[in-house]
Amino acid sequence: MIDLKLLEHLENIITPERKARFDTVLPERTKYFTVATEDVYQLHNTSAVIRSCDVFGIQEVNIVEEKNSKRIDREIAMGAQKWVDLNRYNHVKDCITDLKQKGYQIVATTPHENDCELHDFDVSKPACFFFGRETEGLSQAVLDEADSFLKIPMVGFTESLNISVSAAIILQHVTTKLKRTDIDWRLTEQEQLEKRMDWIKSTIKSYDEIVEHFYSNQKNQ
Repeated sequence: MIDLKLLEHLENIITPERKARFDTVLPERTKYFTVATEDVYQLHNTSAVIRSCDVFGIQEVNIVEEKNSKRIDREIAMGAQKWVDLNRYNHVKDCITDLKQKGYQIVATTPHENDCELHDFDVSKPACFFFGRETEGLSQAVLDEADSFLKIPMVGFTESLNISVSAAIILQHVTTKLKRTDIDWRLTEQEQLEKRMDWIKSTIKSYDEIVEHFYSNQKNQ
């Protein structure tokens, strides 16, 4: 449980502008949709996907690094990793199992004989959108476990989009469509409090010392 007195104390330390930003962003956050990247080679692509998730209010990103294990590019993510929760997996099957246990349908973003075009996608169920490697695409393990297949309609000579561009297009569409429904897609009140505390921790450099000082004063009162 979040210590509300501590939270209030910490919010008095951050700038009013940052607190106002939290107030604006938090109600737009969701875990109803999430994203997974599978062994993306180019580091800047993973970073750009994280940034898109932040922009469109997706709170959690799942990163599978079965073959490629790289540090998130802080410069390209532009700080987005501070605001989005990253779940890392060494094996894609572990990621899929975890997501299904959380109630997500697995959506493979790839052309398929039974695929669904983006404008027809049904947002009535929580979903995780899987994005694969730049050249090979998604692994057979993901395709075998996928509940549905999603593609972006394209009419040009180019047959595919960069992974980060695809993620941005899909997330913009599905989140806009979701917010037009009566589905309860927002974070719970408790989750919002937890995120507020996490974001404050990411904002205040001397967080640990301030918290220690706060509790020390509480004991002496």
